[in-house]
Amino acid sequence: MCGVFHNYDKNTCLFSYYGPSTSTPSKRQLKKHHLTAPSLSSIGHASSETFSNREDLPPTGEALEDEECTMDASEVLEGSLQNMSIQDAETLLMNEHEINDLMNSVIDWGDSEGVSRDEEIEADDSEDEDYVPCICIRLAGALQAPPCLDNLPVIDASETVHDIPDVEPPSVALPPLQQPDFPGTLEVMTEDDLIGKRASMIYEDCLKQLATFLVLPVQKCPHRCDVTQVECQCRPPFEVSIIRRGTASIMEWTCPVGHTVWRWSSQPTVKYGMLAGEFMLATNILLSGSNYAKVALLFQFMNMGMVDRSSFFTIQDSYGVDTVKEFWEERRAEAIDRLQDRDVVIVADGRMDSPGHCAQYCTYTAMENESREIISVITVDKRETRRNSVIMEREAFVRTVDTLLKEVKLVEVCTDAHVQISALMKKGKYKDLGLQHSLDMWHGAKHLAKRIHAASQVKGQSSLSCWLKDIVNHFWWCCKTADSCQEFLELWFGLLHHVTNEHRWVLGGCQHADLQSGGTQEWLERGSMAHEALKSIVRNKRWLNEVHKYLNFRSTADLESFQNHILMYASKRSAFSPPVFEARMLLAAIDYNYHKDRPELCKSDGSKQYRRLYKKNAQRYMLYTKKTSKTYGYIPELQTKILQKRLAGKGMPRRRSL
Repeated sequence: MCGVFHNYDKNTCLFSYYGPSTSTPSKRQLKKHHLTAPSLSSIGHASSETFSNREDLPPTGEALEDEECTMDASEVLEGSLQNMSIQDAETLLMNEHEINDLMNSVIDWGDSEGVSRDEEIEADDSEDEDYVPCICIRLAGALQAPPCLDNLPVIDASETVHDIPDVEPPSVALPPLQQPDFPGTLEVMTEDDLIGKRASMIYEDCLKQLATFLVLPVQKCPHRCDVTQVECQCRPPFEVSIIRRGTASIMEWTCPVGHTVWRWSSQPTVKYGMLAGEFMLATNILLSGSNYAKVALLFQFMNMGMVDRSSFFTIQDSYGVDTVKEFWEERRAEAIDRLQDRDVVIVADGRMDSPGHCAQYCTYTAMENESREIISVITVDKRETRRNSVIMEREAFVRTVDTLLKEVKLVEVCTDAHVQISALMKKGKYKDLGLQHSLDMWHGAKHLAKRIHAASQVKGQSSLSCWLKDIVNHFWWCCKTADSCQEFLELWFGLLHHVTNEHRWVLGGCQHADLQSGGTQEWLERGSMAHEALKSIVRNKRWLNEVHKYLNFRSTADLESFQNHILMYASKRSAFSPPVFEARMLLAAIDYNYHKDRPELCKSDGSKQYRRLYKKNAQRYMLYTKKTSKTYGYIPELQTKILQKRLAGKGMPRRRSL
């Protein structure tokens, strides 16, 4: 069935038939009818789908009421017949047959702009055998009153309906698919692009599974030759390979010719192409106090890539060490500012990096007595004391005290019973400045216990061993109670009467309650070897000359705990270069100061949680309160400062100074 197109005008009603005919029409007499125009309302509702979408064509006569109405030819005809009378409908149908009938058509020559009819005829006489004259069939050309074609819209080629069987329509060429812009490797431009980002551990088999399932949105290889500008015509699928580069995995898609279609990296890059994961791994090995050799061995067991050894030490020396020192100086300056206009009492002690006289470094730490905050960490190299490890602690003490005297109002220093430091504080500039020297109570009690234990090992003096604990506790109580040397001596010498079961004497008496009879205590006999040995210990002149240093009742127990904490950052079984060793000491101090005021851990009912710790020397358990876990909130700030140095610098130096 051939397509029928309907168009209506105010003065003319025209039914046009186009397309080739499938049968030869019969020759018959055609009746002539006058065309009667339908009403304007019917015209407005009879707009075809084709002309409703053509906005560039001029309107015919008056404007139609609804140009956006869309319907096919049968709907238009049906709507028109409903709005017209029966007579008008019959006239309209008869007019359609007259216009579309071949009996009312004529042969017409195509109009060529600027070419006359004679020139066309001369052109028809061309010698070209395949030449086709410009003729066409004009329908309704034989009618006596053909409709006016000037005001009718033009039928576009795309609106023509063709019923030619067994002829496929020409294929429309689709526009070529635009090659997508592959995302490049992420780059770290600011510290926010890396600090605090989460990382994961990925197995290569999982990456291969993802790469096999992933289809790149490309139709061909995007490679173009730089010389000939010829594009590669290789089509997907592309070969995927996984390359290990340090701690990162790189997936690369290549075409059969060998061109790289896309390369994807599991890590962003820092300035100058360094992998961000390797940079952060090297940084965090230092900040966590870990050892490169142990971490590398762990990664080897896990079959994982590891940052190169030389790269690690270069990153550590170029960016990490100096940043840690600067960070410590900032925190230390804040602590010093809080101590202004105050009488400062410090407890100080030294620590060797290895046991014995083979020590290479001595770290001397000073802690403020009230707040228990570390305010000074000084490291002395053995080469600074002419390779004499014996005087390293004395040299570190001098540097510590001289620095603090310039910064705060230092009035007292508490140390252990170091002979060289005690001699230094007895005379010289420190005595002239009125700096008081105190000794640690724990070290004094420990020294006393050693002497009593040595005396109890002598034949005939074994009974002293059962009094060892009581004598040391009595010394501890005397130092806590006495306010002056005279009061201390009165309490301390009463020990010689008490051990012989004499609790009242001429100059005083014991301050304890009445003892129960029948106890298991073994009393010493006055004048016995054990009693005389104890008397020599209690009345030792050197001991009595140092008694006044214990009366302030100072203890370096917290400082001993810190020195034990240093082992987390610098083991005595590992060797470090001087800058790295100093940086690790400062990291331990930063960690200790940040977490020293952690709250105690409580249960759901509000009660404190306790834990027990076995002491090998005492051979019994000790009770401790459990504290909340560490948060290490200062680490992101340190990481940021180290990364900023990398982003603002010129890259790693090829040579490192020793």
